[in-house]
Order: sequence, then C-alpha cells, then structure tokens
Amino acid sequence: MPTSAPPTAPGTRFKFVVASAEEAASLIRERLGPDARVLSVRSLPAPGVQRLWSAPRLEVIAQIDPEASEAPAAMPGPSGHAAGRKVPRERTLRDLLRRSGLSEVALGRLQAAPFWAESASWPLHRALAEAGEHLRRDAEQRWRRTPLTRAAFLGGPGVGRTTALCKWLGTEVFRRSRLGHVVTVEFDRPNPTGPLPVFGEALGVPVARYPAATEAAVPGGFVYFDLPSFSVGEPSENTALAGFLDRERIAQRVLVLNAAYDHAALRAAYSAGRSLGATHLVFTHLDEVPHWGRLWDYLLDGALEPLFLATGASLTGDCKEDVYRELVGRTLAGASVEPGVPDEVDEGIAASDLP
Repeated sequence: MPTSAPPTAPGTRFKFVVASAEEAASLIRERLGPDARVLSVRSLPAPGVQRLWSAPRLEVIAQIDPEASEAPAAMPGPSGHAAGRKVPRERTLRDLLRRSGLSEVALGRLQAAPFWAESASWPLHRALAEAGEHLRRDAEQRWRRTPLTRAAFLGGPGVGRTTALCKWLGTEVFRRSRLGHVVTVEFDRPNPTGPLPVFGEALGVPVARYPAATEAAVPGGFVYFDLPSFSVGEPSENTALAGFLDRERIAQRVLVLNAAYDHAALRAAYSAGRSLGATHLVFTHLDEVPHWGRLWDYLLDGALEPLFLATGASLTGDCKEDVYRELVGRTLAGASVEPGVPDEVDEGIAASDLP
C-alpha cells in the first residue's frame, strides 16, 4: 500500500490490498480523490490452513478518471450554462434509487408508499433515508425471527452451502452459547464435507454421517443437516433430497444463494429452493458483489425469512444477521446526492459507489 499521496496523472492505475470494502473506499478517497474509479475487486484468500480462520483480503484496482481530471474549469457560456463540460441534469429520488441497484419491482413498492408524493419537496438525503426505512419496515415486519432448532441447509453447486453452515455454527456457539450436532447426508450424489468435521471439532459440535440421530441430543439444542447440492435445472433429480426432508419432518429449510450469480441463475436457484420447501434465506459471496440493490426483490417477496448475509469466505465472522439494516446501509446510503456526480457509471464503479 502506498505510504504517501501518489501522483495524480489522469489514467494512472493503482492497486490496493485491504481488509474490507470500507477500508478500500476510505483509502481511495483519501489518496486518489473523488474522481477515482474502481476497475476491479478480487478476493484474495488467506494462504494454506489460515483460510479456515482468517477472512480473505480484497485486491482493489482503481484509476484516476481521465475525463474528470482533464476537464477544463467551467466557464459561463452565452446562455449562462457552464461551457467546457456537460452540465448534469437535476436528480430525482427515483434516479438515485435506480442508481443504487433497486429493481422496478422495489421502486414500484416505494412509489405506492404514502411518503412518496410528499418526498418531492424534501432534500434528497432525507428522501433517501425515508425510502430506506420504508423498505426495512416493509420487509422486517413479516417475520417473528424464531430461532432455528432443526434445520437443513440447501443450495445448488458452488453457492458456499457448507461454509454458510459453518458460519452459522460459529454464530450459534460463540454468540448464543448453544449446543447441538450436525448430520451430513448423501444420496445418489456425493456430499464432500470439506472443513466441516474439523471445524465442528474445534467448536465442540459433533458432526455425524447419516444414518445418525436426527433429534436434538441436549435440551434446547440444535440439529443441522448438511445436504448434497440440489439440481437447479432438473427438478426430477431432487426426488431423493425432497423425500429425505419430508421423511425426517425437517420443517426449517435454509436456502443458500450465491449473490454473485447473474439474475437468471439467481432466480432459477431461488425457484428450485422454493420448490423444495425452503423457509429461510442466506446470501453468500457478497464480498464479490459491488451493488446489493437487486437483493431487495428476494426479501420483499416475503416468502423466505432472511437468516444472514455472508460477506466473506472465512468460516468465522463475516456473518451479518441484521439483514435489512445492512442492505439499507449498502444500497440507499451509498447513493450519492452530491451535485455533478453522473447518474450512471458505464465503465467500472465510481469510488463514491463503494460501500
């Protein structure tokens, strides 16, 4: 990382390795200024066995925007407008919400809310804050937040299902001092357990392979099931999995989705999870997602109760349970209301868009 302010030649690129997106945003604004643009963000896992306990770091490549840096000073033209640079159009609340990544579905919900018409006369920062609070209240009031007791973790290939289970185990043991055990299950396809047995041993949580006891071994304890990945495109391939869930009367079913997937893949996995009776929802790989606004669609749908957001690959930590406040902070709070900032970013991500 640079220790002094780097040269600010237009187009110059810089690479930073940081612990979080927040650190990256602060560093870029401090060292490169408001005209910097983020070109890429890549997760760097810890080496060797350290990846079991250490959160990955982020490699961020940023560039000083040539157009912004080379733009001549604005001079009044004949019509009174600034000459030499494009004058941005006046922003509206809808513009800012679209820029934050909200879909037309989420925008439609907001426009139907009582505050919307009145917000036209408010400062934009106040209107954004009210929009965020409305979304949070609308989604949060649907659930009573009942604790998990006997739940299966479901997901397609590559979503980080077992890692999500490990994160939840760490939360249960460290934050809530709960006891219980985990059952891993295989059907007609293998179910690699990865670091789960070693991690469970470190936590004092027994991990057994099915057939094993599927009821809690201690009063008030939990039983979690690590199942094979389901098929997204071929529902007929999920017959054994669905039969096990019903036969064991597992009512709580946690759907794990990779938030970095494109819209079509995310929707298909969501639909497959719903068909298997999912009751709760976890999003993973959020450290790889620059804009979180599209996640609101799945939360406002109201069908699945959000459990947590996974913001890193480590087995402990990076687990955000206050899902709605986290989303408000990462979407609406990040929409710039400063004059002169473009409404859309066509190449890369503006530094002001970092969480």
